[in-house]
Amino acid sequence: MTALVIGANGYLGSHVTRQLVADGQDVRVMVREGANTIGIDDLAVTRFTGDVFADEVLREAMTGCDVVYYCVVDARGWLRDPTPLFRTNVEGTRHVCDVAVEPGIAGTLKKFVYTSSYVTVGRRRGRVATESDIIDDRGVTPYVRSRVQAENLVMDYVRARALPAVAMCVSTTYGAGDWGRTPHGAIIAGAAFGKLPFVMSGIELEAVGIDDAARALLLAAENGRVGERYLISEKMISNADVVRIAAEAAGVAPPGRTLPLAASYAMAALGSVKGRLTGTDERLSLGSLRLMRAEAPVNCAKARSELGWRPRPVEQSIREAAEFWVGLRSAKRAGR
Repeated sequence: MTALVIGANGYLGSHVTRQLVADGQDVRVMVREGANTIGIDDLAVTRFTGDVFADEVLREAMTGCDVVYYCVVDARGWLRDPTPLFRTNVEGTRHVCDVAVEPGIAGTLKKFVYTSSYVTVGRRRGRVATESDIIDDRGVTPYVRSRVQAENLVMDYVRARALPAVAMCVSTTYGAGDWGRTPHGAIIAGAAFGKLPFVMSGIELEAVGIDDAARALLLAAENGRVGERYLISEKMISNADVVRIAAEAAGVAPPGRTLPLAASYAMAALGSVKGRLTGTDERLSLGSLRLMRAEAPVNCAKARSELGWRPRPVEQSIREAAEFWVGLRSAKRAGR
């Protein structure tokens, strides 16, 4: 099999790439100019450099591929101006799909594995959501709207232009190899280093190990049904438990203070006001807190039954993430 990973330098993309190489596949990767590729630099892959709007690079990289894994996303849900979110998440996806359905590429392409998000599934507190739950995008954040529009776009290409795509609705990912320090990875790093001043209460997230999420994408290439979407999550876990597990794995005490939810909202409101007054993008804002609070459990039975997916307990991946950060800090100190 010849596989292409678009966005191979990213957190999920790098783990997909590593598993493909370990499986003995002929692996191509596509990364942006100047991207941090430390997560894949040790792998024997064919590299193409360009972004998702680079026509000729896309054509060259995709020609002759059996499977394309699309792992590109702008996840900066805190941006005041959401224009970059829609350019990358929606227009970037459209551009890649346009190339993927060209005759010279579609002739060999067996599967287009699209990395979506569990935020595209309609979730309501008090019930368990499945892939059949359609989200009402009225009142959602721009980030969520961009992900919903992008996934719907891919499914339009399935119906109208025979793109052999499946959508993987991946939840919050934890694990080692987070070289770009994702926002959720930063929380684990802070806990592992004993630098978190408090734990935010009232926050629960659906979560999955990064290696298990990557494996789900590979299984989708083999067993996924074209035109279907699959929820990829191991369980819902509280922010307090994530922090506690990470601290224990690193051998440090967890934060002794808990920030009430009302105080979190007050801080988020201050962040939003500061952003408007200073023109800056504040990571803790009312919009980003809404993303953390818009939670309800999801049922991943479809991925287990149809793909043969068997995720490990996410607690194990949280421990591995903490050990990764501690090891990285030790290596840097030894290097100095």
